[in-house]
Amino acid sequence: MEYKRRILRRNKTIAGGLMVAAAILFVIARFHKGIGYWEWASAFSEAAMIGALADWFAVVALFRHPLGIPIPHTAIIPNKKNTIADSLAEFIRDKFLATESLINKMREFNPAQRISTFLSSEKNAVSVATGVGRILVDSLSFIDDSRVRKIIHAAINNRIEKLDLATTVAQVLDALRKEDRHQKVLDDVLRRLAVWLAIPESQEKIATAIDNWVNKEYPMLGRMIPNREQFMKGAGEKIANRLNIFIQEVNADPSHELRSKFNDTLNEFTEKLRNDDALRGKVESFKQEIIANPALTEYINSLWCDLKNWLQVDLNGQDSKIREKLASTAVGLGRTLSKSKDLKDSINDHLERMVRNYADNLRIGFARHISGTIQQWNDEDFVSEIELSIGSDLQFIRMNGTLVGGMIGLIIHAITLVLG
Repeated sequence: MEYKRRILRRNKTIAGGLMVAAAILFVIARFHKGIGYWEWASAFSEAAMIGALADWFAVVALFRHPLGIPIPHTAIIPNKKNTIADSLAEFIRDKFLATESLINKMREFNPAQRISTFLSSEKNAVSVATGVGRILVDSLSFIDDSRVRKIIHAAINNRIEKLDLATTVAQVLDALRKEDRHQKVLDDVLRRLAVWLAIPESQEKIATAIDNWVNKEYPMLGRMIPNREQFMKGAGEKIANRLNIFIQEVNADPSHELRSKFNDTLNEFTEKLRNDDALRGKVESFKQEIIANPALTEYINSLWCDLKNWLQVDLNGQDSKIREKLASTAVGLGRTLSKSKDLKDSINDHLERMVRNYADNLRIGFARHISGTIQQWNDEDFVSEIELSIGSDLQFIRMNGTLVGGMIGLIIHAITLVLG
């Protein structure tokens, strides 16, 4: 900035000096009454002085009133600041930020290919992972602010308060029942139960449960069973095997009675969730108990604190596992992109669609920002910025005006002599 000011002052001095030199030459020529060569000097200096003054007026009139006199159509730039701001904003909006121009530039840029090349480098991937890590740490610190946590907690409670839990559960069950997906859930549960029943430890637990039941309900019978421990163990194994056989029958038969009962029970429960006021009331009470339960709130807070502390310790460490995972994921993404033309085309197509969807609003907003910012500038600052940018070049107009004016003066004097 200071360099521009120095150049502007230098060029102003040169232009002003030429104008003063023309005026001095004019005075000296007139003093010699324009005799001989002084006649040509007089013609040159007079025209040069007029050209210098005219161009000085023209240049000064762009930025301010010449000699402070409010002559009409002077101080053009400060008087037209709002118009200039709007025109500049419109020019950038329509020429630089036009949707098709952005699309064409983006196609030339080929963002998917550049992302692929960038992420394929492990060094770049580490940089990305480090940046993401910093963002995560900053985000954790922001969320941990007591004021933010209070707002988040209030917002969550508010959303839960407004949630119709019974209807929501009914909608989830409806979605689950589409295309008999609830039967697949039943199949999965039965398979897991079968796996559990096949484990010796599970059979021992069944045997222990039977033994405890017999002791409680029929203590006399329990004392009469010979080799009781072996008997209970065999009973546990038989019950587990019989249950497994039943599970296999259900899994093998799509029309098994258990499936029908499961379907009917689910239908009935879903219908009650929508229309049974008593059940809906119980669900609502359960929801309110959850919201008001201080132990649950404390437990959630403790979980969050543990998770936050673990993340912060890991992300701030030199050998962060999260950062290492992020880096390896970034490298993997880059290498996958480099090998898949379809994936690159998909990314580029989605980015192009995003530009088409949002470019108009963004460029209009950007143009308003430019125009509004310029209009808020102080007039003197606005003029100073423009003068520093183009003022030095405008001084060459003054210099050229002085010299060209002088040459024209010589030509006119020569023509006058020839015609005279």
